[in-house]
Amino acid sequence: MTEITLSVTGMTCGGCVNSVQKVLAALAGVQSAEVTLSPGQARVLFDPSVIARPALEQAVIDAGFGIDR
Repeated sequence: MTEITLSVTGMTCGGCVNSVQKVLAALAGVQSAEVTLSPGQARVLFDPSVIARPALEQAVIDAGFGIDR
């Protein structure tokens, strides 16, 4: 398993946090996702043989939020 921290932009409330967390947790290969509003981050534990960082970032973008690279 690999753990990364994504900088998520565009989250303004607890509902946003829940949305990002649900989107990430639903992806195949993701074991856990912990999202915080301040700072806007998502700590993701995932299996890199199943899913890669770009797919995690794209899932957040597709949910209507941004990734600060």
